[in-house]
Amino acid sequence: MKVAIYGQSFQKEDQLCVEELMDELKKLNASIYVEESFYALVATITKEQIKGTFTQSKGLDPSFDMFVSFGGDGTMLRAVTYIKDYGIPIVGVNTGRLGFLSTFKKENVRKLVTEFQAGHFTIEERSLVELELDSELDEFNGLNFALNEITVSRKDTTSMITVETWLDDEYLTSYWSDGLIVSTPTGSTGYSLSCGGPVMVPSAKSLVLTPIAPHNLNARPLVISDNTQIRLKVSGREHTHLVSLDSRIADIPNGKEIRIKKADFTVKMIEYKSESFLKTLRNKLLWGEDKRN
Repeated sequence: MKVAIYGQSFQKEDQLCVEELMDELKKLNASIYVEESFYALVATITKEQIKGTFTQSKGLDPSFDMFVSFGGDGTMLRAVTYIKDYGIPIVGVNTGRLGFLSTFKKENVRKLVTEFQAGHFTIEERSLVELELDSELDEFNGLNFALNEITVSRKDTTSMITVETWLDDEYLTSYWSDGLIVSTPTGSTGYSLSCGGPVMVPSAKSLVLTPIAPHNLNARPLVISDNTQIRLKVSGREHTHLVSLDSRIADIPNGKEIRIKKADFTVKMIEYKSESFLKTLRNKLLWGEDKRN
């Protein structure tokens, strides 16, 4: 068994769950690789068991059986930039508040290994969205995809922007708003949801366009087929606006055409039978609970 481990930070209270994970992997004689920066944080408790390290540009390949992310949903989104199109199954150990992506409780981290070994899980293919521009942006370093959403938004101004939108080369509308979110089903429980977008199950073959604080009040979130080609063009009082791929942000000139489509690869999410998406949805949104006194 070959396992990659990643995290962006390490708190003292997380030490026990890291030790427990390593202990279970040791029982299986697993080959363990830790992200280079994270290794510097956890080396004192894992050094003897580590076979090697990896970075965003080297050390990973399709031969890995599992990628474990320690942190929250933001860490999981960053982890996807390491996995890329390698097809390595990923699972998130939540070290903070309950998330929609990082769902495995750190108190049960031993089960992450034992249930995987026992086959008590399914692999869920999560679609991504991809950004196309006439020229590459240094901020994205060639990683022009996002698991949750691609967003265009205003910059350095309180004035709204206009987002002209075409679907499959047919003009849709011009959103007069603070921006526009193009969300995957995975991202439907993130930024899009906070802006009034619908919740979609991860297996849905759809994308959703969600305007951010639209001034034209008849503008509503729109669910479209995920094979739709999307074109956007932004105008406004400032010379530039922001485009973000999940948590990665770049500044681009107004009027530059932005093309968005579904990426030609997926991310393999490990979903344990004990930690399903619907269970997380119920717990996170408090569905099914009687709050009457």
